[in-house]
Amino acid sequence: PCWRVEQFVVAQECAPCSGFELKTIPACGPTGFIEKINCATSQRQEFKSCRSAALEAQRFWRFVGSALAVAAAAAALVVLRQRELDRRALEKVRKQIESI
Repeated sequence: PCWRVEQFVVAQECAPCSGFELKTIPACGPTGFIEKINCATSQRQEFKSCRSAALEAQRFWRFVGSALAVAAAAAALVVLRQRELDRRALEKVRKQIESI
């Protein structure tokens, strides 16, 4: 590709590929987004795979949400475990008092 060896100008910003483009343009494969570029020296127009800021933001918030869900589940397990340990400790103290 010319964009690896020479300067280029972005002719069309990063946009999602259509179903037809996914099948016909190999650059759509890795990310599902392409941008059209013009190479300066060879004057060729090519497509380059790119990453969408909106898609990256969506993935980030999905990750944050799943991390919060895991943290909430872990906190709930800690609270339940602490209650069980407290109950066992109280039962042990009660038995010791009864044996006196």
